[in-house]
Amino acid sequence: MAKAKKRYVCANCGSVSPRWQGQCGDCKEWNTLTEDVPATVFSQKHDLSSGGRGIEFVPLNRPAELPVRKSTGLAEFDRALGGGIVPGSAVLMGGDPGIGKSTLLLQTAATIARGGNDVVYVSGEEAAGQVRLRAQRLGVADAPIRLASEASVRDILTTLGQGDPPALLVIDSIQTMHSDTIEGAPGTVSQVRGCALELIRYAKASGTALVLVGHVTKDGNIAGPRVLEHMVDVVMSFEGERSHQYRILRALKNRFGAVDEIGVFSMVSEGLEEVSNPSMLFLSGRDQPLAGSAVFPALEGTRPVLVEIQALIVRLQSGATPRRAVVGWDNGRLAMLLAVLESRCGLNFSSAEVYLNIAGGYRLADPAADLAVAAALVSALADKPLPEKSSWFGEVSLAGEIRPVAHAELRLREAAKLGFAKGYGPSDAKTGSSKLDYKGLGQLSNLVDQVMANA
Repeated sequence: MAKAKKRYVCANCGSVSPRWQGQCGDCKEWNTLTEDVPATVFSQKHDLSSGGRGIEFVPLNRPAELPVRKSTGLAEFDRALGGGIVPGSAVLMGGDPGIGKSTLLLQTAATIARGGNDVVYVSGEEAAGQVRLRAQRLGVADAPIRLASEASVRDILTTLGQGDPPALLVIDSIQTMHSDTIEGAPGTVSQVRGCALELIRYAKASGTALVLVGHVTKDGNIAGPRVLEHMVDVVMSFEGERSHQYRILRALKNRFGAVDEIGVFSMVSEGLEEVSNPSMLFLSGRDQPLAGSAVFPALEGTRPVLVEIQALIVRLQSGATPRRAVVGWDNGRLAMLLAVLESRCGLNFSSAEVYLNIAGGYRLADPAADLAVAAALVSALADKPLPEKSSWFGEVSLAGEIRPVAHAELRLREAAKLGFAKGYGPSDAKTGSSKLDYKGLGQLSNLVDQVMANA
């Protein structure tokens, strides 16, 4: 490496001289030159402390006009977003193929466009004619949406830069976008990250609300791997079984609202319809009480949803290996609950097959479902139905205690609204003004006594 040459800088005016001298040749000041070793070529390339432009800092306490949310026209979509789409935000929506992501966004784009807003819909997977066919089936073909079938991010941003920025930009999907500044095929991690970064930068600078559709892996995670979730403001998951008509839009990350809020939709021939009362959807078909069936008031964000938990116990011959099958709940939590029932309550499940199902294809992650699952298991084991029009909630500890859970009053109020007359849960639950006949169960053994007494 070549030896760095010495230079002398004037402390008064900053002029540079190749050799030391007593007087500065520019400002004529005496004894102001000091030795300075110049930066190497490597440090000049990688030193970011100079060479940039100055940025302007805005005081946080300065009064300013806040951005106004735009309604999507679908109350369930607005609920999951936290009240509507924020201008300049980036929303990532993932879901299984064929679940209805494009259908939901096309309906939303049509509603916003009919409200007098400029909406751009870019499809990288379908031709413009195919999108028109879907719009005609959904009844939104008359919406003034600017439609394009393009996969080049450079062409998209160049076209958008020639006019005023739109109010909403939909990219379907980000895995099909391509940037000519990045090597690799569309869908690779570098391409997905680079294309998303350029589109998000445009949205932040122009105030355009950006919605990116993302593919998911076989495990249900957004493909990427997860790099897009850190770059966007809102991450939404569109869930549901294609064999069932309902769909759930769940917010996994939201910088502008609460997480775990859900919107419930029903898939019909004309598209997606809102379900204002999802509890009626998941409890349909309950004509009479059956053994192994319990109703649990789940809580999704601020919305209570009543779901049915079904259990089946099948006795096996001695020596056979029993099977445990769970649909819609955590398999490890079921094993823990069976161990507590055997150890603390004296029930025997070791020689029986256990099947557990959450009706309607619903997926539960609420720990308050422990008591309802235990009630369904005990009811199936005793072959006795639970008390009629009863709901169950509470977290079960390893000691067999029924622990309190959040928002007990809200859960009971929703159950009472749907005609339930009895509620069972923790002893110290705050029932408030609920009209149910509530009974606190301190120990899991009290649940067994309650089921056995209900002959």
